[in-house]
Amino acid sequence: MSTSLQPIPALIPGANLDAYIQAVASIPMLTQEQERELAENLFYQQDVEAARQLVLSHLRFVVHIARSYSGYGLSQADLIQEGNVGLMKAVKRFDPQRGVRLASFAVHWIKAEIHEFILRNWRIVKVATTKAQRRLFFNLRSQKKRLGWLSHDETLAVAENLGVQVHEVREMESRLSGQDMAFDPAQSDDDDSAAYAPAAYLEDNRYDPAQRLEDSDWADSSSSHLFEALEKLDPRSRDILEKRWLAEEKATLHELAAEYGVSAERIRQLEKNALGKLKGSIAA
Repeated sequence: MSTSLQPIPALIPGANLDAYIQAVASIPMLTQEQERELAENLFYQQDVEAARQLVLSHLRFVVHIARSYSGYGLSQADLIQEGNVGLMKAVKRFDPQRGVRLASFAVHWIKAEIHEFILRNWRIVKVATTKAQRRLFFNLRSQKKRLGWLSHDETLAVAENLGVQVHEVREMESRLSGQDMAFDPAQSDDDDSAAYAPAAYLEDNRYDPAQRLEDSDWADSSSSHLFEALEKLDPRSRDILEKRWLAEEKATLHELAAEYGVSAERIRQLEKNALGKLKGSIAA
């Protein structure tokens, strides 16, 4: 048995999406025997032509799946293109010995690529990263029975149906209801509209010259007072504080007790007294 599909031009979803859909709809579907023969040629002989025919014959299947994601405000052509990538990945991994049709095997790969594309492009900030968030993102709207926010009982029902936490349902509902906002106002915005742009009310004072100079002077002054106060301590107390608080590898009470030939409790008392004197000197 020989299976061959004639080449069909311009099989790329683009500006003329209707022409693309008509073109893929005209490609004959494969019988189970034809599909198995092509799959075996690809799997055992790495037959590139067999892979091409398997992909072409299932392009209409990708269009069918992509249409179910039309509610996300993204280009249908882009969704189809991403689904085609998933189809090609599925064809590459398809094992004819599995005993299933290629369409059943490929649906996971097609949806996975479409899902990734939607999550990357639906908002500027990625709206779902964990498995629970992804499940909610693609199922929450279909779980809602009415417009408006979910009631407490509805939230509990959605959480139970999707196997997620209640707080995750509320968080995703909030994310889905939000909108992206540009930080700077658009040039076409009037004064009233520009006032609502984040740039008008979100200030970043980290790099204010006066504040940075003040912080630098305060740090220098604090360091100076600290070392002046340390100089007023007796050598043993100063050494204990330096080794317990200022050294990169801080000494333990027992290590200092062994060094000075006293108990660890005595070192703790000396440290406490020295810290008290230090605070008093700095505050003076």
